[in-house]
Amino acid sequence: MSAELISGTKIAEDIRQELKGRIAQLKAKGVTPGLVMVRVGEDPASVSYVSGKSKTSAELGIYSETIVYPENAGEKELLARIADLNGNLMFHGILVQLPLPKHIDEEKVLNAIDPLKDVDGFHPVNVGRMLIGEPYFLPCTPHGVQQLLIRSGHSPEGKHVVICGRSNLVGKPLMAILIQKKTGANATVTICHTGTKNMAQITRQADILVTAMGSPKVITADMVKEGAVVIDVGVNRLPDATKKTGFRLVGDTDFDAIKEKAKAITPVPGGVGPMTVTMLMVNTVRAAEMRLAAQRQG
Repeated sequence: MSAELISGTKIAEDIRQELKGRIAQLKAKGVTPGLVMVRVGEDPASVSYVSGKSKTSAELGIYSETIVYPENAGEKELLARIADLNGNLMFHGILVQLPLPKHIDEEKVLNAIDPLKDVDGFHPVNVGRMLIGEPYFLPCTPHGVQQLLIRSGHSPEGKHVVICGRSNLVGKPLMAILIQKKTGANATVTICHTGTKNMAQITRQADILVTAMGSPKVITADMVKEGAVVIDVGVNRLPDATKKTGFRLVGDTDFDAIKEKAKAITPVPGGVGPMTVTMLMVNTVRAAEMRLAAQRQG
């Protein structure tokens, strides 16, 4: 048996097609969704991520701008700019690309973004609303994981989901999303982390196993139940002289061994990755729709 491949590339494309319809409706009402991205420094990964988001925005008809600050930019200067962008009606979404240089307090910067423009879903107000089940926006990667499961026919409803990793970016928010008493959620969720003893004993109980540990091939075939669905969020670089870049990307799972045992699995790359950018676009469009609705009510 070889597992069904869950293609994030295909599912992301389906969602983007749906978004085009929503964007056309907004434009018919005189609204163009706007996204502004703030980048500090020239970290190669950050440059690449922001450029990818900018390209996707253009393809969908979302207006986007990127503001670039030098590595030595001051925290005060950045906070003043965010305050200015909060009041700028051209932009419905504000994204500050992480990581920021060490002399800037990331928490302070993220907390300065208006929660109604926080399309990354990191503001404490949005984290709190997600937990109580009334979100403005859901964080992009965890929301992407939920959509992958639902749209590939592997709804988490009633299933035991085991998440390996407890980060604020993936593990914790995914738990908060999947335990809600809602369609496409309603799962029993267990979280494993570096403090977990007998991790394999727990992962083998999973109907759906999500790995977000940032460690290459740490999940082996003997840790996976026969017929489980495996979502690999990990993106790790391994040296590979045969590649032009000098490295290849692998996930947190031993993909080749696990695909002989699992019912379905996401590849790396081409699994969760394409979903993250797409869910950012979903949040930007939602921000524009929410503002329009509020204006009409007001």
